[in-house]
Amino acid sequence: MSQRAESSQRGGVVVEFEPDDIRNARAKKARSIPGSALIYLKGPKFLIYVSGALSMWGDRMWHFAISVFLVELYGRNLLLTAVFGLVVAGSVLLLGALIGDWVDRNPRNKVAHASLFIQNISVTICSIVLMLVFSYKQRIEQIWDGWLTVVCYTVVIVLADVANLASTALTIAIQRDWIIVITGYNRGHLAGMNATMRRIDQVTNILAPLAVGQVMTLASNVVGCGFILGWNLVSLIVEFFFLSRVYRIVPALSVKPPTAVDQATLQGLDRRRSQVVQPLAEDNSDASLHLNEITYLPLCFRSFRWLVSTCKDGWRSYYQQPVFLAGMGLAFLYTTVLGFDCITTGYAYTQGISGSLLSLLMGVSAITGLMGTVMFTRLRKMYGLINTGIISSCLHLGCLLLCVCSVFAPGSPMDLSLLIPYFTSNSSSELGGMASQRQKHTSPLRGGSNQPLLPDRSSIHWTNNTVLFDNVPSGSAPESYISIILLFMGVITARIGLWSFDLTVTQLLQENICESERGVVNGVQSSMNYLMDLLHFIMVISAPQPQHFGILVLISVLFIATGHTMYFLYAHKAKRKRHLNT
Repeated sequence: MSQRAESSQRGGVVVEFEPDDIRNARAKKARSIPGSALIYLKGPKFLIYVSGALSMWGDRMWHFAISVFLVELYGRNLLLTAVFGLVVAGSVLLLGALIGDWVDRNPRNKVAHASLFIQNISVTICSIVLMLVFSYKQRIEQIWDGWLTVVCYTVVIVLADVANLASTALTIAIQRDWIIVITGYNRGHLAGMNATMRRIDQVTNILAPLAVGQVMTLASNVVGCGFILGWNLVSLIVEFFFLSRVYRIVPALSVKPPTAVDQATLQGLDRRRSQVVQPLAEDNSDASLHLNEITYLPLCFRSFRWLVSTCKDGWRSYYQQPVFLAGMGLAFLYTTVLGFDCITTGYAYTQGISGSLLSLLMGVSAITGLMGTVMFTRLRKMYGLINTGIISSCLHLGCLLLCVCSVFAPGSPMDLSLLIPYFTSNSSSELGGMASQRQKHTSPLRGGSNQPLLPDRSSIHWTNNTVLFDNVPSGSAPESYISIILLFMGVITARIGLWSFDLTVTQLLQENICESERGVVNGVQSSMNYLMDLLHFIMVISAPQPQHFGILVLISVLFIATGHTMYFLYAHKAKRKRHLNT
């Protein structure tokens, strides 16, 4: 009753989720009907799976390819890639609430179709620009003293950023709103769809970059751009048709309650009408003067005021949600170097790990991620959603203890003396003595112990969403591999608990956010995720040497432990509230 009253005060709509026993009885009855497989293939769930797979495959190919293209365009330098990453993260951070508010305000089919069209057309135009730049790069560099090249770089980054924003809107619309309605607000079906969508994402995360990477390697960058262009055009047509069919066969998708902001606006208009009638009767000249002042207010100021107000209302709504602590806990998990990104891969390279072994480890990590989705569905049936999050958190933290042990294990290159130059301003002679002392304590990484975690592009072989290095120096092996073995054992096994916890928080957000605020709250959640992800890059910039990586591991575990602590607090409050209600 408390949740229903609270949601009604905010103008939201509370829905009752169907119990699991009713769901199981209905599923058993459906299996006994002849031709149920054909019905399933024509049903909304399968259409959403296919549409999501096409979208995810295209996103993974594009995210991998655009990073490689930007590196190739700028003389095998990582500057454009870094600028692109900063623009993408900053735009979602600033516009996440506005995107979510736009999703809430408009009909579901228009949001999905507009997001899909903008995303695919942006990638298509960007691919055409890249094909022209790669084909006529020397001529373009000679026009306008090279400024046309800068214009092309800017256009590519802006279009890629627009595509990412549209992809964010489409993800919020489909995975945070549509599937809730499609499952009929059934917790069991919702958990199954969430887990299936995450499995599709895990598989495409590995296979899609490999596919486009092979095309780029065997053919050329121009052919790679053409391949992505063709994929997006075909995917646009197929996804548009599938989503339109889902919208037609699920009538509930066409029913969307007004947002709390819309209701407040209607109430405000009624009050204004009643207040404006009296001044017109008493003093017509004063009323007309007041209306003229409002009318002649510059449009830019009115638009800016609306944008700021929308963002503020979105963040306030996010803070007021009963699952606020759970969402914040998930966001804190993004501040980590303990994943298969370019940071961890670069560190593994400095420790003598070959590219082929890294590829194998990435495959194993994908399998453990899939195991996490299976574990989530089974734990939820046995212990409930909140307890599943607690178990997943404990498993995640327990596996990460191996990463903590790797920092102090034999073979670890961690050297705290390297941090002294960042906090002191001694003379150059003192720094020289410090450097000589540093070499005594550092693990003997022949081949450059002080090389950064991200080496030059010339030694990188791009085969996935992370960088795999070839031409490894012959003498780059540490004294012991115990540290790096413990590190990757912790990272790989922790993905079981990580993805189970991620699915838990995702479903908690789906079940507890009222229908009229799903878009804006999930938009703010995306902003928080990008904000915490930016912090981990700032950490690496502050401590870029391999000898600093152990400190980054400890900081990452601290952030992850803080995130899980937030979830524990949420679970305690939720259980206490449930106990009081019963």
